[in-house]
Amino acid sequence: MIVTVGSAVATLKQATAVIPIVFAAAADPLGSGLVASLARPGGNITGLSMQSTELVTKRCELLREILPALRRMAVMGNADYPAAVLEMRDVTAAARSLGLEIDTAELRRAEDISPAFDAFKSRVQALYVCPDALVNANIIRINTLAVGAHLPTMYPTRSPFVELGGLMAYGPNNTDLFRRAGDYVDKILRGAKPGDIPVEQPTKFELVINLTTAKALGLSVPAALQARADEMIE
Repeated sequence: MIVTVGSAVATLKQATAVIPIVFAAAADPLGSGLVASLARPGGNITGLSMQSTELVTKRCELLREILPALRRMAVMGNADYPAAVLEMRDVTAAARSLGLEIDTAELRRAEDISPAFDAFKSRVQALYVCPDALVNANIIRINTLAVGAHLPTMYPTRSPFVELGGLMAYGPNNTDLFRRAGDYVDKILRGAKPGDIPVEQPTKFELVINLTTAKALGLSVPAALQARADEMIE
């Protein structure tokens, strides 16, 4: 059996149709084609959804809450990673539904990051980042450039993005998802077929704010937002 997460899921699915695969977290397993349906995934793969696309509106609202004057934002992600493409599309739709203008920064390699900031840093007021292996490998660089451009950042999950200088994250608790992935492993080892085990949704969510980054950006985090946060990093 293979237990995995994120962008590795699609690669492993292409590599084997026999070995059972459990994904502890996938951004949009249905939209990205990992499973035939959430109720009956089919094939040799199942796991837990991060429900990322359903939460993008909430994340945009949180950015506007910490930056009431927000009028134009950017979304950044790997244009070669299907889940990031789907999330960027959903962020664009969510931003527009909230009356916000939006720019899109499509990455394909690390060398695209700095030019992306040069292109939009004087145009936008906040940045929503869609994680994948490319983003993860360059997260300190992205956060450093964002602070230098005075751009508050939003991420779908806490670790490692907010821990390494991102401003905010709202999404599923990954520790809880990984614990629940163990239940899938147990079921499969007892004889269940992966394709017959429904993909489950997150049940625990968390809002994390990095106060050190907020200070570097010159932002004052509203007391009401601080009260709702599950964790404040100082």
